[in-house]
Amino acid sequence: MSVFKDLLWYFKSEKKAYLTGVFLLLFVAFLQLIPPRVIGIIVDEITNGTLTAGKLGKWIVVLAGTGLAMYSLRYYWRIMIFGSAVKLSRLLRNRLYSHFTSMSQSFYQKRRTGDLMAHATNDLSAIQQTAGAGVLTFVDSVSTGGFVIIAMAATISWKLTLIALIPMPFMALLTSWYGTMLHKRFHKAQEAFSDLNDKTQESITGIKVIKTFGQEKEDIEDFRKQSADVVKKNISVAKVDALFDPTISIIVGISFFLSIAFGARYVLNGELTIGQLVSFTSYLGLLVWPMLAFGWFFNIVERGRASYDRVSALLDEKIDIQDKPDALAIVPNGDLKYDIKSFTYPGDQEPLLKDINFGLGKGQTLGIVGKTGAGKTTLLKLLIREFDLSEGSINIGGRNIQDYKMDRLRQAIGYVPQDHFLFSATVQDNIAFADPTVDKEVIYNSARVANIHDDILEFTDGYQTVVGERGVSLSGGQKQRISIARALVMNPEILILDDSLSAVDAKTEEQILSALKENRKDKTTIITAHRLSAIHHADLIVVLEDGQIAERGTHDQLMENDGWYKDMYLRQQLEELVEQGG
Repeated sequence: MSVFKDLLWYFKSEKKAYLTGVFLLLFVAFLQLIPPRVIGIIVDEITNGTLTAGKLGKWIVVLAGTGLAMYSLRYYWRIMIFGSAVKLSRLLRNRLYSHFTSMSQSFYQKRRTGDLMAHATNDLSAIQQTAGAGVLTFVDSVSTGGFVIIAMAATISWKLTLIALIPMPFMALLTSWYGTMLHKRFHKAQEAFSDLNDKTQESITGIKVIKTFGQEKEDIEDFRKQSADVVKKNISVAKVDALFDPTISIIVGISFFLSIAFGARYVLNGELTIGQLVSFTSYLGLLVWPMLAFGWFFNIVERGRASYDRVSALLDEKIDIQDKPDALAIVPNGDLKYDIKSFTYPGDQEPLLKDINFGLGKGQTLGIVGKTGAGKTTLLKLLIREFDLSEGSINIGGRNIQDYKMDRLRQAIGYVPQDHFLFSATVQDNIAFADPTVDKEVIYNSARVANIHDDILEFTDGYQTVVGERGVSLSGGQKQRISIARALVMNPEILILDDSLSAVDAKTEEQILSALKENRKDKTTIITAHRLSAIHHADLIVVLEDGQIAERGTHDQLMENDGWYKDMYLRQQLEELVEQGG
């Protein structure tokens, strides 16, 4: 029942619909009392020989009217109660999606995609069942059962009613015990489904890698094992679920036995008429549904409670990166200044960045280089506030980036990450992602700067060509250049290319860099690269080593030093010469 307490906020917001549905349910429960009573009266009149055609016709009209009224009312309470449950599912799904899009990178490092999908599907379905069928079974079982017991006791025999209800406490105890077991097992079954969901998503996304390494059989076997585990845990749930109906049927059977045994004795003693006994057994038949519904109610509620706990825990996750109450609603513009004393990723012990200090004038180009793991990408993630600094600051235009609203900060930054993600949409839609209403000519110009326009024109449907999921139908270089074009459409104050030219050849790289220099004269550009030819033109080059600045300066200045930069540049030049046959 605790899940109803947790959902009280929603029941209050939809109280008109729920109250109307409950009232109609109660009225239907009351109308259900009429047919058994009418049948008993007809039986007594037949026994006494007093039934006439007129009386029979009158009672048939009453029964027909009652049936039509119950049919109509049942239609409307379903709309009220089940319709409200669907609205709850939609509301929670929207909250989850909004929550997902607001969470920082650290959240997705802890959570798996398949698990999040399971929350948004299976768990919400179970909660919807609780707010719909759960409310129905509770109100219907209590109201129908209550009305029937009152009718049996008040209009027929209170003694026989007490005798018929003797087995009921045993049913309450058993169903409560089953419900506790069901809650535990259903929670495990949902977790197993999350694992399987994540496995499926991961395997489909990485199908190229699986096939390349010839791991199809192993992957299928792994899937089979996880699928078997899901089946095993759901069968465990079903075993408990299967106990409800037989238990209730036995309790109902005992009640019928006691009612007929003692009722027949009362008829022989003259305390009851045959018609009253027929009415009593008919009423007892009406109690079968409330009993079954009561067991079903425990089933639904325990599933809903387990799912609501999972969803609530997810929604209670705090958003790490948030706007200040007085954050500026303007797009940052101006010089860029890094002053990082120390930065450590959440959960890590050692800082990844230490003593990072440099400035970049508006319209200049910054090159960031260093060994893998030196902290290049982390510098960029801090700039776009995937993580926040606690020791130090990053300023744009003389203000800390944390003083700007998040959406305004990101309007100023066009980010092309290492892991290029393209949506399963047309090439044009992918490029225009930041602004779907942008003029086509802007899209074409951005594609030209990214040196992908001619390639796109050669696609089957040009800019209307639909790329596969994550751009699976495109080469690495094409995906990189489309990603660059997507960032350029924004015409950002700061363009970040995080090793975004690694999949293109040296000639294409030079063409892109030249076009960027020509088209972004007054805009800031930040480039990280392993190939130093991508940043040799930069106004400032920063060499990172173990999270600290080992060297800084222009290309010419760094070539005068006998450091890592000069050594790596000469080595790459030699490799390029060898590749060209020199």
